[in-house]
Amino acid sequence: MGMGRKRGAKLPLNRILVGDCIEELAKLPAQSIDLVFADPPYNLQLSAELLRPNNSRVDGVDDDWDKFGSFAAYDDFTTAWLRECRRALKPDGSLWVIGSYHNIFRVGTILQDLGFWILNDVIWRKTNPMPNFRGRRFTNAHETLIWASLGQTARYTFNYDAMKALNEDLQMRSDWLFPICSGPERLKQDGGRKVHPTQKPEALLHRILLASTNKGDVVLDPFLGSGTTGAIAKKLGRNFIGIEREQIYADAAEARIASLDTLNAASLEISKSKRAEARIPFGALVELGLISPGTVLYDPAARHEARVVADGSISCAGAQGSIHKIGAHVQGATACNGWTFWHFEREGELKPIDALRELARRELATPNS
Repeated sequence: MGMGRKRGAKLPLNRILVGDCIEELAKLPAQSIDLVFADPPYNLQLSAELLRPNNSRVDGVDDDWDKFGSFAAYDDFTTAWLRECRRALKPDGSLWVIGSYHNIFRVGTILQDLGFWILNDVIWRKTNPMPNFRGRRFTNAHETLIWASLGQTARYTFNYDAMKALNEDLQMRSDWLFPICSGPERLKQDGGRKVHPTQKPEALLHRILLASTNKGDVVLDPFLGSGTTGAIAKKLGRNFIGIEREQIYADAAEARIASLDTLNAASLEISKSKRAEARIPFGALVELGLISPGTVLYDPAARHEARVVADGSISCAGAQGSIHKIGAHVQGATACNGWTFWHFEREGELKPIDALRELARRELATPNS
């Protein structure tokens, strides 16, 4: 399998690597990838041609790339590519893998055996699933995704507030409703036949990349197929690396991605929580000259007054301390958010000192923050 590239070697960003996924993964530098999205072969093992009630053939997955001689062979393959993905991921990276009942439970076990920590299993419920033509089972109307970090205590990206905004200010749940890929989005050959039998909808990848990556991150798809991951990564201002064994799929993906543009910078700004913002102490406002020692602060109703001290504390009626401590003191309360409680006078109006914190945050921002 080889030793792979040295750490720090140049990544093949925004390229499709044609070849065996395990061999190509081994060439990537260690700890260089922010996110892996994997749509591996499902090992469907269809034993006979599948026909609709009118005897027309169902265009299912019967390609050689989806066939394995045994469960053991499939497990060996899964272990090998997951191990290489783990090596390539940054310590704060994460991995998504999608599958059906044929393979996802085997993949999940191997993930855990390799030390990944499962964060969520997500159900993609299809609004328009393929019917069960034989009538012997329930219609398979969903696929399962597993989202995992590198360990129980590992850090990872989760844009919680962006997901909440996407869901009309409600927490995003782990059951997602999307149609299967169809219509203009589905890549077709000249004769109208699908380019790839398991092309994933762009909406699914949009949500995944928005949830678990940031602008400029590197997204790896070791089974690129028709290129949905690369297409959405490019639209959202992320970098991608795709690996694809079949030249016909790689060519279709490359043409698809080349036809797309990245959204403008303003369109790529996502919702951030207060917790995600840089911490600004009240003393920084004094140091930056945004508020001067001696300035009088007031509560919203101007019943209480406190005076700013040079060290970033405030004093009131013989007591001195932080904006939070003195805010609680004057109210006889156990706690207080001093940023919203205390106000300063500007042009005859009382304004919360939180407005000055926003100015300080902009002044202290670094080019990469």
